Amino acid sequence: MDSLGSLQAFVQAAEARSFTLAGRQLGVSSSAIGKAVARLEERLGVRLFHRSTRTITLTPEGSLFLERCRRIFCEIEAAELELAQTQEAPRGKLRISMPLVGMLMMPTLSAFMRAYPDIELDLDFSDRLVDIIDEGFDGVVRAGDISDSRLMARVLGTFRLILVASPDYLARRGTPRKPEDLKQHACLHHRFATTGKLERWPFRKGRKEVELPTTVVASTIEPLIYMAEQGLGITCLPDFALRRQLAQGTLVKVLDSHLHHQGTFRMLWPSSRYLSPKLRVFVDFMAAHLFET
Repeated sequence: MDSLGSLQAFVQAAEARSFTLAGRQLGVSSSAIGKAVARLEERLGVRLFHRSTRTITLTPEGSLFLERCRRIFCEIEAAELELAQTQEAPRGKLRISMPLVGMLMMPTLSAFMRAYPDIELDLDFSDRLVDIIDEGFDGVVRAGDISDSRLMARVLGTFRLILVASPDYLARRGTPRKPEDLKQHACLHHRFATTGKLERWPFRKGRKEVELPTTVVASTIEPLIYMAEQGLGITCLPDFALRRQLAQGTLVKVLDSHLHHQGTFRMLWPSSRYLSPKLRVFVDFMAAHLFET
């Protein structure tokens, strides 16, 4: 228990950037915080803080240790909450930020709503880089790598970008056999709403860059799916968004052996908070069902 007290003093001091403020928050003196941290440093054999007369800052070792400590306390909080609520069904409002392609996740979200009717979903669809903590989100779903050390993450699944077109389009315009053939085709592009840049079609490395026609550009992918099904061109989209069309044959893959891509969707939430029952069941449900075939 003394070790846990030292860890708590360290975490509080690291987040407050002050022994004095940490002491006030814990109801002890600043010297007690300083002594607890010193004992911890002595036991670990590393310096956790750079100290000056006015401020304290984490050392690189201190930053690494802080993340471990946060996880420890998150797990303790989660365990206590789970024990307290074992007889209750998850309930309450759950505020989640979804990517714009989240509209294509609606079958999974609808299934979650039926499974957990006492949870109120507040969904924000946006590709902008939201601040989970400052904007009050319980969690966010995003693709790509994570660089924010304040966040915990769980992989929900992986996806590929694929090229597709309708059989009718290919019958009229011919099937491209190599990426260079696309210069003679109608190409339907996705533009990132946040940056304004076109999403790159992921041909294998080492291949010379192909300058593709920009027949249509759209900032969301649903219109691109519709136009491709209508035989208006070839588009590059995530495979999970095209399951129905591929299964029904309204769209078929093109140049698949020339592509190399894998993306990852993750669920993120603040590491400083316990994983509440309502968020835990949401994360588990999304991980189990979002990419099931």
